[in-house]
Amino acid sequence: MSSLPKCPQCNSEFTYEDGNMYVCPECAHEWGKHAVEASVNDQRVVRDAYGNVLNDGDSVTVIKDLKVKGSSSVVKVGTKVKNIRLVDGDHDIDCKIDGIGAMGLKSEFVKKA
Repeated sequence: MSSLPKCPQCNSEFTYEDGNMYVCPECAHEWGKHAVEASVNDQRVVRDAYGNVLNDGDSVTVIKDLKVKGSSSVVKVGTKVKNIRLVDGDHDIDCKIDGIGAMGLKSEFVKKA
């Protein structure tokens, strides 16, 4: 029984080691051992614009004026958002902003408060 990881591209079991790389003989995909170590820890880490780790329930501050799609509203710099929820998708954060309502934000436009 092999303890080597399956190929992340084609899911082949026939991978082999080549120095500090893994190689798949079926699809010729190569990947580093560090990528396997990162995938073992499957928990997604979301960071703000300054590199601080964000968690569910945190409060954040908007660092850039953001236009609201489909509206003439703008979320101003310095707007504080409480009780965020982290999600997967094109936006990292779901939240409610006073005066605007439910909204999705990208973590690159906020800083942890």
